Amino acid sequence: MAPETVRFAVLGAVRVWRAGVELRPAGPRQTALLGLLLVRAGQPVSVGELVDALWGRRPPVSAVNVIRRHIGALRRLLEPGLPARAAGRWIVRAAGGYRVAVDADTLDLLRFRRLRDEAGRAGTSGATADAVHLLTEALSLWQGTAGSGLPSLLHAHEAFTALARERVGTLKDAADAALRAGRPGVVLSGLREAAADHPLDEPLLARLVLVLAATGDGPEALRAYDTTVSRLADELGIDPGPELRDALRTALRGPASAPAPAPGGRGASAGAGSPDGQSVKGAPTSDAGPVGEGPGHLPSPAQLPHDLPTFTGRRAELDEALALLVGETRGDSAPPDPHPGTVVIGAIGGMAGIGKTTLAVHWAHRIAHRFPDGQLYVNLRGFDPSGAVMRPGEAVRGFLDALGVRPERVPRGLDAQAALYRGLLAGRRFLVLLDNARDTDQVRPLLPGTPGCLAIVTSRDRLSGLVAADGARSLTLRPLDTDQARDFLTRRLGAGRVAAEPGAVAEIAVLCAGLPLALACVAARAATHPHFALSDIAAELREAHGSLDAFARSDVSANVGAVFSWSSRALSPMAARLFPLLSLHPGPDFSVPATAALAGLPVREARPVLAELAHGHLVNEHRPSRYAFHDLLRAHSADLVETRCTDAGRASARRRLFEHHLHTAHTAGRLLAPHEDPVPLAPPADHAGVPLADDRAALDWLTAEYPVLLAVIDTAARSGLERIACLLAWSLEPYFDRRGHWHDWAAAQRTALDAALRLSDPAMEARGLRALARAEGRLGLHDRALDRLGRALELFVELGDDIGRANTHRSLGWTCDQLGDLPGALRHNRLALDLFRATGQRAAQASVLNSVGWYHALLGEYDQALEHCFAALDMLRETGDRYGQASTWDSVAYAYHHLGRHPQALIGYRNALTLYQDVGVPYLEATTLSRMGDTHRTTGDHEAARTAWRRPLALLVELGHPDADLVRAKLRGRDRQLGLADAR
Repeated sequence: MAPETVRFAVLGAVRVWRAGVELRPAGPRQTALLGLLLVRAGQPVSVGELVDALWGRRPPVSAVNVIRRHIGALRRLLEPGLPARAAGRWIVRAAGGYRVAVDADTLDLLRFRRLRDEAGRAGTSGATADAVHLLTEALSLWQGTAGSGLPSLLHAHEAFTALARERVGTLKDAADAALRAGRPGVVLSGLREAAADHPLDEPLLARLVLVLAATGDGPEALRAYDTTVSRLADELGIDPGPELRDALRTALRGPASAPAPAPGGRGASAGAGSPDGQSVKGAPTSDAGPVGEGPGHLPSPAQLPHDLPTFTGRRAELDEALALLVGETRGDSAPPDPHPGTVVIGAIGGMAGIGKTTLAVHWAHRIAHRFPDGQLYVNLRGFDPSGAVMRPGEAVRGFLDALGVRPERVPRGLDAQAALYRGLLAGRRFLVLLDNARDTDQVRPLLPGTPGCLAIVTSRDRLSGLVAADGARSLTLRPLDTDQARDFLTRRLGAGRVAAEPGAVAEIAVLCAGLPLALACVAARAATHPHFALSDIAAELREAHGSLDAFARSDVSANVGAVFSWSSRALSPMAARLFPLLSLHPGPDFSVPATAALAGLPVREARPVLAELAHGHLVNEHRPSRYAFHDLLRAHSADLVETRCTDAGRASARRRLFEHHLHTAHTAGRLLAPHEDPVPLAPPADHAGVPLADDRAALDWLTAEYPVLLAVIDTAARSGLERIACLLAWSLEPYFDRRGHWHDWAAAQRTALDAALRLSDPAMEARGLRALARAEGRLGLHDRALDRLGRALELFVELGDDIGRANTHRSLGWTCDQLGDLPGALRHNRLALDLFRATGQRAAQASVLNSVGWYHALLGEYDQALEHCFAALDMLRETGDRYGQASTWDSVAYAYHHLGRHPQALIGYRNALTLYQDVGVPYLEATTLSRMGDTHRTTGDHEAARTAWRRPLALLVELGHPDADLVRAKLRGRDRQLGLADAR
């Protein structure tokens, strides 16, 4: 038998072949002996080591003889006919033991090492693609754990454990090379398998995070990071190291392997690359969310509400709260402990109106200097009488927005969103105030995940789960005693007035049950009438009758209900009429115009009434011209509206309010997207809508009312006003798209589609299907979007609605674009153009002309692109669509650039830039500036290119957008060519 006909394998099960036929050693010990010789790969193994490996500390007396018999049997297996006691070719004596005479052609382990070494040389020489190929080929030789099937005693041998480390090290090298080469997918399965076997190997897990993000699976990257952090904390009691944290931050910038998009690449046109022609050119499409340009550029939000200047009392509780922080004994100005052991959670509990929020906010302001990275705040509305409890996902997305994550980069699903949130806070010092929590489940996704942060939670619930499972320190507030109530009133009414009537003050404290909220109402009444004796106010309060079931359910004296009833009865007739109606407003706060619509009043009359309510502490003007009230006061307002308003009166007020928001949102949507398929609205009634001058005013109003508008959609759908819910959701489409609120967009459109289906109206169903498809497309769910758009198109055809068909073709065109089908995108936009021409929709024609031109440009048909885009410009000027004009000038410039007509390209980019600056779209302004720099570079004007690129870099850094890295790369590349310093 020729020696070269024998092959061995140890990268998996121990196996051996002769002349292509697999041989079977006689029994597990013989296999184990061969495995140990093979894993040493040609190096000698002493007899003593063989005995220890096979039998451990208690070998039989005959162990050495057994070893010799096994060696003889293996030699005869490999070389049949070998004489007894002959040495043979493959297993030879060496240094008091034995070795296997193998090389890279006969043993998979040595072949693996040869390929790995060749890859190292290729990588050093810059042949990254060759290195990836060699490393993946090397790793493919592994068919499982080395020596799989051997006894566990042998697996613990140093040779096997070292080989396992060798495999993981090679996999890390392969991941690095694959990321550099832009081929991360080739190592993903191996990384997943290795991570399961080595769940605490931070460098390995860091590469898994990077590769997952680079292959476009941002949510799984976040989950992998979050799982690793939890394991490190649970099993080792440590925080993630810098390599793992840096991997997360790099991953958050978007797919690491994605090549820099060509100017105006996929999804790039405001007139072409969007579901409705109004989206952002170059809008990112990955799920994972970038923030800024690295750890040092995370925004530092300061969201704490205003600290009450009249805060008093609660000294013992405040001392107890302050003592939760390490270093408090050194005083408020002491620096924080640089190595805090855990996230500190302070849970402030107590009955409604007891002052939990006031204490939490005051405490937070006292210690805010200890958390230099920022303070986050959210009112979770856990016990809102309207039932509008904030969902954890909504709260997390609000925090991500405050932390600079662009909305379109927020991953799908609460778990992934919470993981991203925790990752952004990792290694930083943040104070997070979670106010008015419903229960532990609502709070837990919002808690920071690593030490150095403080979470303050307020709730009527005891949050026992948070205390038991998360180590929260509980602080329960009790009603103010007489002395504390006296201090409270003294801060508001003056020491002289309070000291003059101690008996009245004591009675007021009793009647208010020691609740700060009730005391504040009484103090407001007394301050408004400084000539009233406190005893008269106490008597007036004592004689008041009223009830508030919410208080009774919270174990509060019924007298507190009387306080609010008495306070509301002390109002002017107009304020007393308005106060109950405010409980019908579903949002977290309300504006003056919305209040006017609710009450059926002119705005000029509603404003002083709200001021009266605020002066009496029945509502709070928490921002200029925006009001909110405590949920107990909302409960009292709800009690009053049930008794003072008829069903018809409540329904009329609610409809006025909803129509106010609908008509204003409709106006705003038309200003943002004048070409869009108009939502069919009835003529507005009195007080239905706010006049908006232009698209900038539209954006301002929509931004201010955004949480309210979402609440109105949900409430209208639940209360039998399905048509309003649908129309409002569709009116918000341009805003959802322009601001990138993809998740909210999809949720609102699902609500609208469900409502449309309940109406059994095919036209509403078709529009609902198209709207939801657009939102799902933005989330990357293109298969779902295609199905919905296909059904919508069928319905529009059946209805004979050519405008609906045209807009659906536009959405289909955008979806084709996202799937890489540029000819399909052009075809659908041409169909849309024909339909818009047939129906005389000039604004829509103008927009889709730009889309057609843009796709001609992307397909290299630049003359046709210019023909369509110039025709679009003429029409866009007629309609006054500045946003559309800006996008079209950008398309024109892109075509001129690729035709080599660079002066004309620069003129086009300057026109686009002026318009984008005018309408306030900084991301598109930056995109146009970047392309302008490309044109300057092509003409050889390097200084102008540098100037053009530096401006968008500043804008993109301010926006926290990952495209900053692309612009920075352009600057660095140009600087290297010119011998200048790198851009910073």
